[in-house]
Amino acid sequence: MTSTDQRTAIVTGAARGIGKGIAERLARDGLAVAVADLDSMREELNGVAQGIERSGGLATTLTADVSDPEQVNTLVRDTVQRLGRLDVFVANAGIAAVDPLLDTTLDELDRLVRVNLYGVFNCYQAAARQMIEQGTGGKIIGAASIAAHKGFEMLGGYSVTKWGVRGLTQVAAQEWARHGITVNAYCPGIVGTAMWDLIDEKMTQRTGEERGAAMKRFSESIALGRVERPEDVAAFVSYLASRDSDYMTGQSVLIDGGIIYS
Repeated sequence: MTSTDQRTAIVTGAARGIGKGIAERLARDGLAVAVADLDSMREELNGVAQGIERSGGLATTLTADVSDPEQVNTLVRDTVQRLGRLDVFVANAGIAAVDPLLDTTLDELDRLVRVNLYGVFNCYQAAARQMIEQGTGGKIIGAASIAAHKGFEMLGGYSVTKWGVRGLTQVAAQEWARHGITVNAYCPGIVGTAMWDLIDEKMTQRTGEERGAAMKRFSESIALGRVERPEDVAAFVSYLASRDSDYMTGQSVLIDGGIIYS
């Protein structure tokens, strides 16, 4: 499977939620897409790829744990072997944890850092090396969060990792600009995905509220009056992956319906 005349993208965490929405949108934009996630998500990944191909797009499935740099390097290498090149890398994979700081263990913090920060670092680094070798520039895009702009109660460890992604994105943008590579991050708010279902579940367990109460409370702060959908994020990532964003780099942009203003 090769498509050397077509721009190509890798999307991690693509089996469901925001990653799935991004992969589907980039495929509609005409990119060949490598959809990647953990090996345990292979069935869901295959479904995403099959859906893209039924819609006339080109997709391939690959598995990788983004916290392992060797697996990320293999992901990039296999994508290039199958699709011919790498133009866009969306480092979307991430996890959440809900705990007060006093209950957060170093093991839990380490787990968050390895996936949300080291994982993005591994993806940025592997993508940049491939794009520099190609000599054609490219787009590197990372997953941050509203929690990268404001720390949230009971999401301390998560916020730490997302603030780290902001700093990493700024440095990478400066160092790789001379290679024609732009590096930006997207910062979603309250998205109707499994991750936010988990956050709501854990928060309501802590507060003794009914399920859905935390989501409702957070959602009341959204200026546009509704919970975010994966396609809202995907539309912005589409812009970051396009040539329309060629003069934008080093930014971590809020796409949250109006919760945080920066």
